Amino acid sequence: MSTPPASEGPAPAAPESDGAEAVVVAPQRAVALLRTLCVVVVGSLLLGAYATGLFERVRDPASFAAAVVGMGVWGYAGFVLAYAALQPFGVPGTVFVVAAPLIWPWDVAFALSMSGTMAASCVGFSFARFVGRDFVLARLPARLLGYEAALTRSAFRTVFALRLVLWMPQMLHVFFGVSRVSFRTHFFASLLGYVPPLLAVSLLGGRLFDGTGAVRPEAMGWMAALAGFSLAVAYGIYRLDQRERRMLSAAGDDGRALDARGPGGP
Repeated sequence: MSTPPASEGPAPAAPESDGAEAVVVAPQRAVALLRTLCVVVVGSLLLGAYATGLFERVRDPASFAAAVVGMGVWGYAGFVLAYAALQPFGVPGTVFVVAAPLIWPWDVAFALSMSGTMAASCVGFSFARFVGRDFVLARLPARLLGYEAALTRSAFRTVFALRLVLWMPQMLHVFFGVSRVSFRTHFFASLLGYVPPLLAVSLLGGRLFDGTGAVRPEAMGWMAALAGFSLAVAYGIYRLDQRERRMLSAAGDDGRALDARGPGGP
């Protein structure tokens, strides 16, 4: 009775799965989907603002306020829609923030100003991150890029301080979009940073601006107080950041000194 031939070695391993390749492809597809979604959303917002006639009425707060009032109950949606569509691409946010207290009571003005400001910030952030990253990086001022190290150390505090002082310039939206800061951190830090200035403008709208949206002479004191408050808070955050940097530097120096002495050192 013949014996079966001896095995020549272990059975060949099954070919490796394409799991690693799938892991790489999946994020690429997700980014492509987000890029397409951003383009569709921005295009829809622009078309909506144009269809409602608000696109042509954002030259000054009084004209924009009249257009929103003429929309009746749809004015709430029209305000936020126009804000989100137009502010990230060049229209000053002050047009909307000044117009809101000319139309509504302070609480409604604050809620709509905050909704529009956050929507515009998220549109600008997402457009820079998923659509125009290379275009934005080539045009960002070097002064803004200097804040990248601060974002790495303390992203939430840095976003909060910059929003509190600078509010909503388009370049700040896109800078956060191309930085390492997460969408969640950007959203909540921006939300908190916007509260003091938007609340002040909503509460004091009638004292700061006349019916045409022009700044009243007596408004300078209120504006100086708001600017002073914002700068004081930002300076406090800056000092806290500097203190943490010194502590980390000292801890690093102590660690290197211990390594240099070795376990038998004094």
